[in-house]
Amino acid sequence: MISLISYYADLAIGLILAFLLLSLLVSGINEGIVKLLGIRSKFLWAYLRDTLDGAETADGTSRLDRILDALKRLGRKARTPLTQAASPEEGRSRLPASVLGVFARLPFGRDPRPAFSRQPPPAQSPPLAAAADSVAADSVAADSVAADSVAAEQATAGQATASAGAPAGASADPAHPAGQADPEEIAVLTVEPAAVGAAGGVLPPDQGKSMAELLHERLQEIDHAKRGRTSIADIPPARFAVAVMEIATEHGGVEALMRDLDALKSPFSQPLKAVWDRASHDLEAFGRGVEDWFDGEMERLSLLYRRYVRWVLVGLGLIVTLAFGMDSLEYGKTLLRDNAYRGAVTAFGQSGPQALEPLREQCEPGQDPYVCVTDVLSTPAFVKIFTHAPVSVTMDAAEGPAWAWHGGDWWQRLASPGHWPGFLITLVALLFGAPFWWDILRRLSGLRARTSGSTPS
Repeated sequence: MISLISYYADLAIGLILAFLLLSLLVSGINEGIVKLLGIRSKFLWAYLRDTLDGAETADGTSRLDRILDALKRLGRKARTPLTQAASPEEGRSRLPASVLGVFARLPFGRDPRPAFSRQPPPAQSPPLAAAADSVAADSVAADSVAADSVAAEQATAGQATASAGAPAGASADPAHPAGQADPEEIAVLTVEPAAVGAAGGVLPPDQGKSMAELLHERLQEIDHAKRGRTSIADIPPARFAVAVMEIATEHGGVEALMRDLDALKSPFSQPLKAVWDRASHDLEAFGRGVEDWFDGEMERLSLLYRRYVRWVLVGLGLIVTLAFGMDSLEYGKTLLRDNAYRGAVTAFGQSGPQALEPLREQCEPGQDPYVCVTDVLSTPAFVKIFTHAPVSVTMDAAEGPAWAWHGGDWWQRLASPGHWPGFLITLVALLFGAPFWWDILRRLSGLRARTSGSTPS
């Protein structure tokens, strides 16, 4: 009975350790991809761009977007867009709406992150302006053209009125030549950008910075460059609230900032108004409200990100499982067979050489049974489950590492339906993650009981 319990304990510990190591490998590969492509940082700033600056224009579809859309139509989810697209008037979201968009369009498409700056936060920020390639920028440009047209029409009308009302033979006004209106007539239509920035207002992209860029100015002291762009992938809610308060103070107050954000068609204006009304125009309560709102948004964004990454982990887990040929069911059979093998060796030691005959069937033809027994007993079952990869290496003290190719046997193993249930069990186990299997291993091996009384240094 004790021996049977020992077999089951060995089986459980071996499987848990194997799942832990493979889960660490999957997590490491995924983290390496995310770090290399800057996906986490781009995901955050795509959300911030959408929330603070509004949607981007939908008419600038790149070649990458067209290729990905074509690939998407080939799949079963052809109706799921790569981005949350809308009409040209409303623009489209920078935040991808599919796994393909997160790991293809986001890393290799237009970078939503602000440019990195080595300068400390400025004492006075530039005025608020529409973000480049956004719907708000097009709207500001259209309004500017309309204002110029109205100014020209009013100047022409003023000149015609002055000419009609002037008596015959009257000399022209040297301060009011032909083709020029009085300064008082068009003063309300022409305002200097510096004056607009000081008193609030929305400017074209080349005359100020967008809300997301103003936010980055307040955070760049904790930033470091990554290919010329910011690498910030996490913003503390308290720091975000302080940055919004600083921007509002320089912009002429919270109400002026909300008015201009509304003119920019920024989604941020609505939650800002709700928090401002709930705070009863109290700045301290308003800051706490912005902090709580941003904290909730980051939790929602994290859930969305993990949902996309989960499918990537499924793919990586499948690749690792098949690459190592990890059949969990076969591992149990190997362990029981090795235990029976050890029992036969024990019988050989007690009964004599006649007990060695059943062991010859487990050895290669012509191999010395004693050498075969030594090899089997010196190779634990846990090590054997990692020997089914297409490439293996053996270490020799004299000759060094020796590499061997087992592609044919590996492919036959993958093509055998008898191994598929074991592969599926391994894949499902890897989806639980390394922290889960580490906790199970600590509980089963008693590591927690031995380390619970110690105090970390």
